[in-house]
Amino acid sequence: MARTTSVSIPPGLEKDFRNGLQPGDRFIIPRIRKKNSAFSRGKKASIKARSYLNQIKNLWQGFSDATKQDWKDVDQHEYPNGWRAFVEDQTERIRLDLGGTATPDEYHQAMVGQLKIESPATEIKLEQSHPYEYWVYQRVVGRKSMYEPVEITEVLSLPLKIALSYKSDLSASGGSPSAKFFAEVLHFYQGQNLVHNLEIDLDLSSAWKREEITISSLLGEAISYNLFLHLEDVQGELLFDNVLVEHTSQNWARDKFCDSIEREFKRGFNLILRSWDPITLPAGSSFKSIYPT
Repeated sequence: MARTTSVSIPPGLEKDFRNGLQPGDRFIIPRIRKKNSAFSRGKKASIKARSYLNQIKNLWQGFSDATKQDWKDVDQHEYPNGWRAFVEDQTERIRLDLGGTATPDEYHQAMVGQLKIESPATEIKLEQSHPYEYWVYQRVVGRKSMYEPVEITEVLSLPLKIALSYKSDLSASGGSPSAKFFAEVLHFYQGQNLVHNLEIDLDLSSAWKREEITISSLLGEAISYNLFLHLEDVQGELLFDNVLVEHTSQNWARDKFCDSIEREFKRGFNLILRSWDPITLPAGSSFKSIYPT
């Protein structure tokens, strides 16, 4: 017969007791065990001495309730949190030694994407691919170093909405200057593969603003899409943030907050192209994430 034991928890301490527990490996020996301490006391003291959080906390505590609500209102995460939004933004200011206090902005928060074109370049074109299916590698349960390919599907169902916030300081350097953010939508109709471009024309010179466009129907069946940012016959700078590509009630944009638009995926996601892959990137043009000043 299995041996069992029980624990009597004093009244009022039930919550503290549960907070000190965590599940063990449910695949081998299902059990509940004591929660490990994340850091030793010495480690916590070392982190506290180097962390920006104390400084940021003092700034936050000096804000009025209205300012705290403003930070919550501009947070673009699924569940808005003003403290989180302020920490992200203020941390970058401190890290870059900019001084001052971050202010809430509905168009951009913390890092933004930057496209820059200087002579001799006059064009840059980036793509974010969204194939119907792709593969990632996930670890095999119970194996420390064994991975297996897993198929991921992104089923496109209209309506499709694309949007972004941007600021531009571009000047014409050729005969057909343009700046566009668009989705190239593939659809199948009567035995033909057709392409429809869902385009947003960006102003060459503009303060921060937000643009969006939606398509609700196409001939035949919508299959898949790819996103593009294309600047042509221009020189200067384009900043962008809060990218939205919404269908089936989700935002499918990768790196939607533009934290690292040049980053390449590695390890289990190395079969996926980077969030923004250069199609046209001549000498003099560049793309990266920066903190806007």
